Amino acid sequence: MTAPGVDDALREGKAVAERRLHPVTPFRRAWAPVAVITGWAVHDPNQAQEQLTKLTTTMLLGGLAVLVTAGVLYGFLTWWFTHFAVTDSELRIRTGLLFRRTAHIRLERIQAVDVTQPLLARVAGVAKLRIDVVGTDKKDELAFLGEGEARALRAELLARAAGFAPETAHEVGEAPAHELMRVPPSKLALSLLLTGATWASLAAALVVPPVLWLATHSVWTVLATALPLLGAAATTSVGRFVAEYDWTLAESPDGLRIDHGLLDRTHETVPPGRVQTVRIVEPLMWRPLRWVRVELDVAGSENSVLMPVAPRAVAESVVARVLPGVTVPAELSRPRRQAGWCVPLWWRGYGLAVTDGVFAARHGLLRRKLSLVPHAKVQSVRLTQGPWERLWRLADVHVDTGADKTVTARLRGAEEAAALLREQAERSRTGRRSARPDRWMA
Repeated sequence: MTAPGVDDALREGKAVAERRLHPVTPFRRAWAPVAVITGWAVHDPNQAQEQLTKLTTTMLLGGLAVLVTAGVLYGFLTWWFTHFAVTDSELRIRTGLLFRRTAHIRLERIQAVDVTQPLLARVAGVAKLRIDVVGTDKKDELAFLGEGEARALRAELLARAAGFAPETAHEVGEAPAHELMRVPPSKLALSLLLTGATWASLAAALVVPPVLWLATHSVWTVLATALPLLGAAATTSVGRFVAEYDWTLAESPDGLRIDHGLLDRTHETVPPGRVQTVRIVEPLMWRPLRWVRVELDVAGSENSVLMPVAPRAVAESVVARVLPGVTVPAELSRPRRQAGWCVPLWWRGYGLAVTDGVFAARHGLLRRKLSLVPHAKVQSVRLTQGPWERLWRLADVHVDTGADKTVTARLRGAEEAAALLREQAERSRTGRRSARPDRWMA
């Protein structure tokens, strides 16, 4: 049976030119036999140690030579049997040494193409191409391509997805970008120091081990507890600093481009028209500086951060570019005082505002989160009311988006919630009719 892409090309009298990945790619798969033996040794360490003591030096060297040869051969064969081709209608990726798999990616369904470079890939001058497709949770990828080839292929795929003819897509090239903001390393480091999670994890790593030592006098118990706590503290501070280093946000015809990373460099694109929710996060210690963090929910994409830290005015101007015609509400209405009987004190952090463009709900007293959902992205609206809420004539209104996320207006008056339910359903219908098309470079 002929694959759809090949069949289309044959009908048009064209040959499909298939390409291979970069020659450095076999080294990516060469570790697989080593991983199998390591997994066996971890699964049964006693048996592994017993077998190891029976081996002579000659046998160990011979086994190592066989293992290295097997790894190189496996990596070479997986590279040899991996091909990709761009036809008039799709990107086709053929992989598999024993079990063949062919992915047919329709060009018009591509919503994001990201270029990532792990540290070793940067040294080797190669890059990984990751492709977001509408309706799939897992990204297809091409790893690895030459850095220049990866960027050229990304530009070609986006041009094809935008509707450019195949013969002109090569000439379009990468769309020009205008830099909107760049986060200095010093500002990023200060923002992490002013985050409560950093201090909480560090305090736990410093306080819990001494308490355990006084209680148990067991070195192993202390180490087993201290190491994970120190790892968590490093992840919340150093890990984020490394991942978000030199964060750059730029605007181009194919969307908002994000570049970041100290060791592993990542080049991402926020797909136009597919942003379902924008969240403005305001930690307590950032408020005197008027700093915020902006996060996203994008349908079918793993992009979750737009700006790790930025002045509120800059953040609001960028939000207006992500959601055209939307202004971040300056004032939000709190629930009425009866909400304090359902959620003491914390009810003061809840807020709601509905504008012509978005449904905006806030929650959090110390770490505020303001979620903005465009009316056109609302998939369903629900009203829930527990027994205690019914007693105080309160209700929650839930707005579901296309990214399988929910934004909730907590503890509104029952009459207000019922009216909000009806009005939001109507706003969603009218919003979808007037929404801009989800097209690249539109």
